[in-house]
This record gives sequence, structure tokens and C-alpha cells, in this order.
Amino acid sequence: MLDLIDLEPEQPNALELRCIGARRGLAREIYSTDINRPGMALTGFFEKFVGERIQIIGRGEFAYIATMPEERLMPQLRKLLDYDIPCFIFCYNLEPPEYFKKTLEQAGIPLLLTPLDASSLSIRLLRTLDEIFAPSQTIHAVFAEVEGMGILIQGESGVGKSETVLELLDRGHRLIADDSVLLKCLNGNILWGQGASEVMGHHMEIRGLGVIDIARLYGLNSVRDRKPVEMVFQLEEWDNTKNYDRLGISGMTTTILGVNIPMVLIPVKPGRNIPIIIEAAVIHDRLKSQGVHVAKEFNQNLIQWMESESARKHWPDSFLKKRGSK
Repeated sequence: MLDLIDLEPEQPNALELRCIGARRGLAREIYSTDINRPGMALTGFFEKFVGERIQIIGRGEFAYIATMPEERLMPQLRKLLDYDIPCFIFCYNLEPPEYFKKTLEQAGIPLLLTPLDASSLSIRLLRTLDEIFAPSQTIHAVFAEVEGMGILIQGESGVGKSETVLELLDRGHRLIADDSVLLKCLNGNILWGQGASEVMGHHMEIRGLGVIDIARLYGLNSVRDRKPVEMVFQLEEWDNTKNYDRLGISGMTTTILGVNIPMVLIPVKPGRNIPIIIEAAVIHDRLKSQGVHVAKEFNQNLIQWMESESARKHWPDSFLKKRGSK
């Protein structure tokens, strides 16, 4: 529960919660990503009631509580409290009757208020719970925003990941996280990335230089906190025995937390400008998403040219043979 209380007010999914009863219950754990409106349970109908969910009280439920005599409502309330309810949240900052507060206090179930309406609270709460319970993974990589696209740069230590991002920053792009990236799969198909360490923040370690503060060196516009992962770049030392893709027809992908992400393998050797290659790859991927596939078009044009050239070479002989047989 404390994770929900501590959400910053300026965050998009801020719940604006305050506790007015049973504060000791804020240590309770939440086990479900779903929520519940206990209107039917308050009337005494408990069929299909799910008690391990957060219970939201809107205007309809509050009107029933406010107008119902204590002796009529207490049996349903006591039965409600037999379930392992994480908390009750009252919308519109509506406070329940004193006996309701006292009963929750005795049961150790937190009573929370929010100025939000029930619909807004439900939407924000479901988003927040989805993020809290989302599958996550921490990986060794550098995460940056290039041309508005979130890109992960992976590779062995010392291959030049941080130096590559440093050049990208100098070209006007943004850093999200260096060295340690926390990934979360939201909604089952969107991969979000952010820095895994709050202490590290938007700092980078450059060998021979040490730790530098990107926000101070390049300005606040050079950093951001999180972003969906849309491309992965794998850097590796150039291997002369390996055949690297030269046309880009067969697109590579990698799977992270069950999400398929386009991947580009970039061999690194002296003289190659990796940041410019990454910029070009990002723009190239944007074109593909708009239906412009340069590699396939080039391949088709090449096949057509070869076929037409071959036809021009063989057409006169075949034509003469046909003419001579007549």
C-alpha cells in the first residue's frame, strides 16, 4: 500500500491518496492487479465477490452507506472484513460515517480518500498496478533516445557503448540510462526502459575520464527518465571470418520479456562511425514502418534489370531463328 501512497502528485497516474484511518495497515501487501466496487456486497449479496482486491467507493456506494442505518449495514460490513481486503478508497474526498471508520480501524484495513472521481481513479489505479506487477528484467546496456525512438545499445564491456552514446548526445539526442537498464513489459506487448539505479541517475562512466553528469554537461534537454524500447543495437568486434548482412533484406529481431524488438548487428572496427550508422538505421526503420522498404525495392529492381538485360541479349538470336524457320 505504501507504494500507492508515495506516488508523486505530478505523475500522470497520481492517485492523490491520503490515509484517514488504520495507518498501521498501510504495510499490507496488494496481490491483485484488479479492483472492485463493493456495491452488491454492501447490500448483502456476496456471490462472486473478490475480497483480495482494492475496494473503491464511488458516489453510488457512498449514498447507500450514508442513508443506511448502522444496524442494517454492520452485518454486511463485518462480513466484508472477513476477506483479506487491502484497503478501501473513497472518491470525491467523501468521508464515511464514524462507525464505518471505527470498524475499519479495528480491523486494521486502511481507509483512504482521493479527490478523484471513481472512473478517473479506476483508470489510474489499473495503470499503476499494471506497472507495479509487470514482468521486469535488468540488463547491462545503454538506453538512449535517437530521433524520438528508444534504442538499447548492447555489447561486450569495452566495445564502445558509452562512447557511442556520448557522440549521439553531442548530435542532439538524449540519454535515458547508462550501464544498467530496468525493463518492464506493460500490457503484455510494450517494453518500457528506465535507469535501474536511482543513485546513478543520468551519469555515465567513460574509461579514462571517469563519471560525468550528462544533465550538467549537455543540459536538461539531453536526458529523459523512461521510454518504450523500439530498437536494439548489438555492437561486436569486427570478425573477418563472419559474413555480415549487406542488403538488409532479412530483418533481425530479439525477444525481451516476450516482446519481439527489431535488432541491428553492427560490427565495430577503427574508422567506422557507429553513431552515424545508428542514426541512419533509426531513420531507415522509420521508413520501413511507413511502408518504404529500400532493401526489398533495390532487390526487386535489380532482378528486373537482370531479367531485362538478359532478354535484350537473347532476343535477337531467338527472333532470327524464328524468322529463318519460316
